[in-house]
Amino acid sequence: MSDWDLEVRPRRAVLVSRIVAGVLAVLFILAGVLSGHSATGVNFRVDDQVAVIVFGLLLALAVLTLTRPRVRVGESGVVVRNVLGDNEFQWKDILGVSIPDKKAWARLELVGDEYMPMMAIRVNDGDRAAQAMDRFRELGARYTAAQGS
Repeated sequence: MSDWDLEVRPRRAVLVSRIVAGVLAVLFILAGVLSGHSATGVNFRVDDQVAVIVFGLLLALAVLTLTRPRVRVGESGVVVRNVLGDNEFQWKDILGVSIPDKKAWARLELVGDEYMPMMAIRVNDGDRAAQAMDRFRELGARYTAAQGS
């Protein structure tokens, strides 16, 4: 059983990232394999071909890091994972959540005029993002009230 009442991951960004990573991998593998048979006069050895393939696979893996964002909301607080690392916040440190004008994703408003971007709740996910924001606010109100009494 999960300790989280809400878990959000971006939908479109994950789909696009997976497609781009797949295309990059295929293109670099083809480039690596076919470069040994060039009529341009360039001398590609097996080491060069392997390097091109490995570079392409590393590039595809780098693109896949864009699938990592996640937001988890529960009684103990909120855990925000963007591209690198997780950040955990207790309810006493959270003022709210918003999507600023002309921004691509939501942000967690924190005490001290600070904020944390939440790349998992993306504007381009449309109604799904709006539902996640509504549920987040509902849970935030519940847990903040419960901890205040």
